[in-house]
Amino acid sequence: DSIEATEAFTKKWISPDHLSACSSCTLSSIFSTNNRVEGRKFVDAINSLQYAIQGVMLVNPESHKLITRAHNLLSTAMKHLEKEFYRVLKSNRRNLDPESVSIRSIPSFNPRKKVSIYSNVPKSEEANIMTDLQMIADCLISSGYENECVRTYKKIRRSIIVDAVSKLGFENLSFGKIQKLDWDSMEKNIQKWLEATKIVITNLFDGERILCDHVFSTSASIAESCFSDITLDSALTLFIFPVSVARCRKTVEKIFLTLDVYQTISNLLPRIEEIFSYDSTSAVRLQAADSLRSLGEAINSMVGEFEASVAKESSKSAIPGGGVHPLTRYVMNFVVFLADYNESLAGVLTESNLPLPEDYYRNSDGFKNDVGETSSSSTVTTRLAWLILVLLCKIDTKSRLYENVALSYLFLANNLHYVISKVRMSNLRVVLGDEWVTNHERKVSQYLEKYEKVAWGEVLTSLYDEETVLLEEDVAKERLKRFNQAFEEAFQKQSSWVVPDSKMREGLKGTVTKKLTDVASLFYKKYHVETWEDIVKYVPKDLGNYLSDLYLGTGRTCFIVPSESGRSQLPESGC
Repeated sequence: DSIEATEAFTKKWISPDHLSACSSCTLSSIFSTNNRVEGRKFVDAINSLQYAIQGVMLVNPESHKLITRAHNLLSTAMKHLEKEFYRVLKSNRRNLDPESVSIRSIPSFNPRKKVSIYSNVPKSEEANIMTDLQMIADCLISSGYENECVRTYKKIRRSIIVDAVSKLGFENLSFGKIQKLDWDSMEKNIQKWLEATKIVITNLFDGERILCDHVFSTSASIAESCFSDITLDSALTLFIFPVSVARCRKTVEKIFLTLDVYQTISNLLPRIEEIFSYDSTSAVRLQAADSLRSLGEAINSMVGEFEASVAKESSKSAIPGGGVHPLTRYVMNFVVFLADYNESLAGVLTESNLPLPEDYYRNSDGFKNDVGETSSSSTVTTRLAWLILVLLCKIDTKSRLYENVALSYLFLANNLHYVISKVRMSNLRVVLGDEWVTNHERKVSQYLEKYEKVAWGEVLTSLYDEETVLLEEDVAKERLKRFNQAFEEAFQKQSSWVVPDSKMREGLKGTVTKKLTDVASLFYKKYHVETWEDIVKYVPKDLGNYLSDLYLGTGRTCFIVPSESGRSQLPESGC
């Protein structure tokens, strides 16, 4: 019965000249959508024929004619089945695209187990195709056609992977060629690699692993052999590129793209280890790990180079008006970007025993902040805090370029305030902690207090006297004249000074105005200054108007004079 059933299928589906024809020599495809049921019956008939042959040979080994007839029939059927396997693989390249296979896999499916990825999803054409391939492969392998089956599968699937990687635009360059690239070309190649790698790992290689495990679910060794031969070269090429990037000449501007490469591999590493879990694909896992190590060393080197460049910065020009130094902006922008990679840096940065001040991370109670509880995060915190400290030390040195002590304090306050604002508005606040911000805000206040004392101290003390002592009118008038002169000199001296941050600027003007107004009001009230019209120049309540342009760097050198009514008025611009 098995022989007759198989003969019926061969007469119906296989052309007489099948032995000399090409791989598509069928009157009609037995595994097409419309004929799929027939195709599966054909496989069942072949399996039954094999069992029948084994049975006859055990029960009636002398039936040579019957056995020969069955073997010939089986050989004919298997040759056709081999060609069907090729046709299904070849004609369904789009349906069996590994990216699509990966996307169609469901979250609950574990592709490393011998379970069809479609066992729990509605039937689809793609699912049917994979089931067909699995049935054909099982039949070919059990019938002794393993080599032919595997050779066909590897050839077609390898070409699909190579084509897919090529279409993603990643160009495999030798280390020598990479070394010769200018930075713009290098950046483009890295960007292409970043885009390609995420797709290749999460879709192409993952999908290919799923397909191999499914089609050869009855033989783990065959599934491993196929997957390894199909993907190994492409995968190794993919992870050799980052090593070449790491070996290139290390400059600071390359650090963030290098971090992108490191972060991409680091994030994908669990998938890489799962997809390439076979012993035969261990080289991919090792290459990925080696890429991370090399990139980590390069990043460490570039961070060190950046620190050295900050420490060696030797410009001798004072910033006009005590504003924010370009070095401060440059360093803080760099460190802010670094903080965005704090998770990756935790596995990269190695130097944590830096000589930071003992209370650098301690709050007012003397206890260490919660940041940095783990050694890796502590390393990142310490390293970034150290870079900022190197900057602040450099800024402290540059403050000595100012001959005016008050301006040097204003310069320090402006720059530290800028540093704090960058920390507060970025991931640096998470890395360094709120106590770091609080401690340094306290230092800004201290700088401003020193600035006020030096810049306005003489103005304030000019009107100061003992509350219980009433000065003679001539002496009091001299005090008022000295106040007028000191105020004008202080204003003229500071007219070109700047406080770039509007909130800090208004706060500082408010503090200075209040102190001046309080002292002047007490003096004017005590001595009835309003009667001294010949020497009164500034009305206490209008002192805020005098200071309205202060810290804007306007450079105004003329002063507000009282009107005939005794009220102060602002001058025309450009006086």
